[in-house]
Amino acid sequence: MLAYHRLIPVIISLCIISCGKPSPQLSVSSSPIDSNPAPSSITYIPVVRDSAAFRIPVGRNIIVKKYFAFIDSVVAVANRQINGYQINEHILVHANAWIIDTLASFDYYQMINRDSFVYDQSQLIILKSHDTLSIPDSAWAANIQHRLSQTRIDVNIPQFTLWIYRNNKIWRTCKVRVGRNARQFLKLAGREMDLRTPIGNGEIVRIAREPYYVNPRTGKKYKGTTRDDGRFTLMPIIPWLEPSIGGIRYGSMIHPTTNPETLGKAYSNGCVGTTESDAWYIYYNAPVGTMITFRYDLTTTNEQGDTIQLNDIYGLSKKRP
Repeated sequence: MLAYHRLIPVIISLCIISCGKPSPQLSVSSSPIDSNPAPSSITYIPVVRDSAAFRIPVGRNIIVKKYFAFIDSVVAVANRQINGYQINEHILVHANAWIIDTLASFDYYQMINRDSFVYDQSQLIILKSHDTLSIPDSAWAANIQHRLSQTRIDVNIPQFTLWIYRNNKIWRTCKVRVGRNARQFLKLAGREMDLRTPIGNGEIVRIAREPYYVNPRTGKKYKGTTRDDGRFTLMPIIPWLEPSIGGIRYGSMIHPTTNPETLGKAYSNGCVGTTESDAWYIYYNAPVGTMITFRYDLTTTNEQGDTIQLNDIYGLSKKRP
């Protein structure tokens, strides 16, 4: 496993994504926006339980490439106006949960199923000029924060499954890929590394909202990927999460893969890969500090309650000399 202290400015993928030559297709266009987007005005409304303290009109089309800068500006404006409490990106977006669903709908394969090919997802419009964002009052904000504090992530490695739990109840189930049962020399680390996903308990310690991509085997940076359907696109802008397991930052990130055919397999160089849509739901439900478990349980139950035995993909049940 790639030790964290050997990583060069983080956001380095331990999961290889195949690349090809740029596609001739044009990216989806969007309306021009300001280079430094910010909310245009504030509309105050009466405060009631679990309601908005006020609303902020978006005022212009915001594309994915400018999304985080705009959301940060909304949070800054809101926190200058409210008294006695503060909000952050996660609280703001949960108060406007349709944003998460919209971001998730930009998943390349979901759009292909809707007969829409997108070469550059960063140019898609996420917020429209006529949209309005609700700023939660103190009660609503506290409720969202409490819900997030009760959320945890659970991954059973040989089951290739990640669960998001809310108050000890499964809220979302995600199919994933995990690290290979192999050792390999990685140029990025400068030595041979164990590529298996680490096992243990920990927490999310860092989030990279706009990652860049590096092949750890070669150290080569890349901006595009060849999809499962053979088409080439630019890499999507979707956050990566870094967990610390047993107090060690292995560099095994939780992030989307652009090749979902690899889900359900021990395929990566240690990372836990998800679909693009699931990655957005995980990100907005697992802020820094969220508890996480990477476990290796070979005996489990299916949806019908039947006991099933999973394949020992890492050979951990075998006796070793």
